[in-house]
Amino acid sequence: MVYDDNNVFARILRGEIPCHKVHEDEHTLAFHDINPQAPTHILVIPKGAYISMMDFTERASDGEIAALFRAVSKVAEIAGVTVEGWRLLSNVGINGGQEVPHLHIHVFGGRKLGPMIVKPV
Repeated sequence: MVYDDNNVFARILRGEIPCHKVHEDEHTLAFHDINPQAPTHILVIPKGAYISMMDFTERASDGEIAALFRAVSKVAEIAGVTVEGWRLLSNVGINGGQEVPHLHIHVFGGRKLGPMIVKPV
């Protein structure tokens, strides 16, 4: 799969679409999700052109990988969810529920989140 330079997160990184920024460093940007699924719902993305976690772990530098996971923890601290607990989630591919073809990690918190996946009946 080829990276789509016109995906919404690429456009946010270029400043074409505004975002409510939570954190930014050399390698990452974190911002509030426009359709939050929990009281705290923040997206953390790498600034590089990576489609998914698979693509990222295959091609990113060690520095980029470390920066992404440090940013996720930093965002949880900034959001104030580290005491009561929080969840991180990264969907990969169609069956995984990935909607935007740019790696993004969801940080959820602010309430009890319940089960990750509903079991089939």
